Amino acid sequence: YATRTQPPFAASSMDGYAVKGAEVEDDCMFKVIGESAAGHGWDGTVGAGQAVRIFTGAPVPQGADFVVIQEDVKVRGNLITLGRDIGPKDNIRPAGVDFLEGDPMTAPRTLQPADIALLASMNIAQVPVYRRPIVALISTGDELVMPGQTPKPDQIIASNTFGLAAMLENLGAHPRILPIARDNESSLRTAFDLAKGADLVITIGGASVGDHDLVAPVAAELGMEQSFYKVAMRPGKPLMAGKLGYRAMVGLPGNPVSAMVCGTVFIAPMIRAMLGLGQSASPQRSVALSAPIGANGPREHYMRGFADANGVHSADQQDSSLLSVLSQSNVLIVRPPNDPARNIGECVNVMDI
Repeated sequence: YATRTQPPFAASSMDGYAVKGAEVEDDCMFKVIGESAAGHGWDGTVGAGQAVRIFTGAPVPQGADFVVIQEDVKVRGNLITLGRDIGPKDNIRPAGVDFLEGDPMTAPRTLQPADIALLASMNIAQVPVYRRPIVALISTGDELVMPGQTPKPDQIIASNTFGLAAMLENLGAHPRILPIARDNESSLRTAFDLAKGADLVITIGGASVGDHDLVAPVAAELGMEQSFYKVAMRPGKPLMAGKLGYRAMVGLPGNPVSAMVCGTVFIAPMIRAMLGLGQSASPQRSVALSAPIGANGPREHYMRGFADANGVHSADQQDSSLLSVLSQSNVLIVRPPNDPARNIGECVNVMDI
């Protein structure tokens, strides 16, 4: 809560002269009897026919209720003469026009630079906050190399980790990118050991049911309590979640788009909850279609799409490996299971990405 009123006094919003408003007339003359500057107010009282030189932010002296801007006066010694067509604006900021003592800073909220400035203006030196959750990111697979390295003919670049790290950073978390875990139990155990101290552990890939998908069995051996495995959605079906000691754990699919979509749908709400911003799904909004869209299958489908002033249309290609399509999209079109074909002008729900 604000510990003071801002401004704590009626303050001038312009450089000029403080006078009695009832005396403001064309060609009227006033005697200047003092000066009020920011941090150095004038303690006297303005009487009839008197004016006080005043500067922006300075307290309006007692007896004055109007500031004539300096451009509207002629000065000769300690006398000023008003010009014509002064206008009704008094150029005064009333006491408390910004906020009053006791006004709240609403919470929960993500503190923006303007919020920090407001807290300082309220003379609030400290506020309780949630710390940024630490999120360990573990990419898995013999086929992966880090960006900047030269992949072998049968290898690819580990892209998911860095896209998710950027997403987490934007959400307010503190991502930790760990070394790639190879397709053997020893390497995975080492990666999980390096993840100690994190609030959330995210693995990428290795969560399916192939011979090389070792995340679930190794995590189980380390004591993971699995909450669920697989969700009825596309992309992102082979999603796993649970608890590893005191840490939350999520196993994301290895396909790049699947991992990023699951990050939007599942990880983003988790981070917001860990930051004290409430427990709610990623927001959706309704947008009219600018192109027809086919019927959906039995799983909820998060289609890559593009929304503009004309509406929204889906990308032509929806393969879960195509990062180029995701990069060119700005929304996910949320299709319920078995949703029928939709025509131009019909509304669909979208998530901004």
